Amino acid sequence: MKRSLVLILLLVGVNALAQQQGKVVSFTINAKTLQNTGGENPNRKVSVYLPPDYDQPGKRFPVIYYLHGFMGTDSIYQQMKLILDRAITQKKIRSFILVQANQYTQYEGSFYSNSTLTGNWSDFTAKELVAYVDKNYKTIAHRESRGIAGHSMGGYGALKIAMLYPDVFSSVYALSPGLLAFVKEFGPNSSSFRDLGKVTSQEELKRTYYPKVLVAVARAWSPNPNKPPFYCDVPFTYQGDSMIVNQAVLQKWNENMPVYMVDKYADNLRKLKAIKLDWGRNDAARFPLQCGMFSQRLENLGIAHYAEEYIGDHGNKIWTIDGRVLNDLLPFFNEYLKFETN
Repeated sequence: MKRSLVLILLLVGVNALAQQQGKVVSFTINAKTLQNTGGENPNRKVSVYLPPDYDQPGKRFPVIYYLHGFMGTDSIYQQMKLILDRAITQKKIRSFILVQANQYTQYEGSFYSNSTLTGNWSDFTAKELVAYVDKNYKTIAHRESRGIAGHSMGGYGALKIAMLYPDVFSSVYALSPGLLAFVKEFGPNSSSFRDLGKVTSQEELKRTYYPKVLVAVARAWSPNPNKPPFYCDVPFTYQGDSMIVNQAVLQKWNENMPVYMVDKYADNLRKLKAIKLDWGRNDAARFPLQCGMFSQRLENLGIAHYAEEYIGDHGNKIWTIDGRVLNDLLPFFNEYLKFETN
């Protein structure tokens, strides 16, 4: 019995040593791009995963910018770190840096968009944050060595920013990206816009989900400084059972939804080395539909990409041992990022 216990302890120790250990560091940046009149804090915490061999002299590394989802923050929690360490140990990806910035706002998400009210979050991510990381960390400071990825709201942000800044990022992977189009739970005839019309205070809004998302989106895409309490407009409102469409606001929303942005930014998308999105078959109804629409639009324009539906829901196959980050996202970037400085 004692010999068996000793053997088990030895095996555990060997496995622990075999798993290479990176480290997570953080900093706070006072972002010039995020100066705003909407009450958002421009001081943003950023967490950075550094690979096990980061301190080796002369080595430099590609960077994956990972965008969190709605209600998320910069936190690279223990399970995330374990997956990143495991990927390097198992040689699913060579040594790399991962950066995640806190884009949580008063209404729980920036939607990675430039806004005259809340700040320029697209510019912050693609310009100011990248410049800071390249200056202060051992990066390979070239688009071929930068990828952008994210989950849900972050998947939306990854696709949008890749479209806008192909000179900064060379490849993009979107996990279950949201708000690509007006469909299902965020369609004009869903209950979401009706429910929002009944909300009159921030305290009441916090107790909702879909209306809160719509306000966060509207503050990013269609701010209105003269319209308290949320200081934004939405494209669809209701008088009784009659839907009223605000065409000017609808146009602004269309200009920020990737399905409708593809035509304008097709040339930018063609500059990217690789594009991939995936989604769970058992996710909320809007995800399979809008992801399919986006993929179809890319296909119709001859834009090469990968699109995959897997058996899962919105979160059960993301940061897990059998999940998409370890087994699909990181190998994707291992294939398409440039890892050498020469």
